[in-house]
Amino acid sequence: MKMPEQDHHYNFQDLQEWEGRWELISGVPFNMTPAPSTTHQRILSSIFLELHSSLKDSICEVFISPFDVRLSETEEYDNPDTVCQPDLSVICNPSQIDDRGAKGAPKLIVEILSPATAIKDRNQKFKTYEKFGVSEYWIVDPAHQTVEVYGLEEGSFQKREVFGREDKLYSFAFPECEFELKNIFVIV
Repeated sequence: MKMPEQDHHYNFQDLQEWEGRWELISGVPFNMTPAPSTTHQRILSSIFLELHSSLKDSICEVFISPFDVRLSETEEYDNPDTVCQPDLSVICNPSQIDDRGAKGAPKLIVEILSPATAIKDRNQKFKTYEKFGVSEYWIVDPAHQTVEVYGLEEGSFQKREVFGREDKLYSFAFPECEFELKNIFVIV
């Protein structure tokens, strides 16, 4: 299997030839190893169940990584140079979903911080999700038991709220979605 080289611009077709799990941000590859921790997976499962339950009567679908979200400024989704695998994506436009993942920005993305991904989630992915128009971005910090909620306003993410373990988290993009964080962080 081919592996990415330094200082080279890649796209979705290149990514499919590599061994392991990779993401691309503006043509730059990021390896998705090591695998997430057990705590990370438990938090992810709990958030998925809460969102899935809250949105079950809507057209929105909730997807867990690995799930490719293909992003493109030109809306050319067959071979873009930006492909992310958010921990969790909520997509409310059925035409965005195909057999290879999602075409375009989900309405909500959730990333759970880990030592291997925290900087990328807070910097490169934050800027990428903002640039491509994700409506709401949650950054979940297991170590501090917080969820930072950012909303897109006039093309820029604005911090709307930081929720702690004792709070009830609510979504600005999905008013019907609220749940107790003590139930999410109970296993941390």
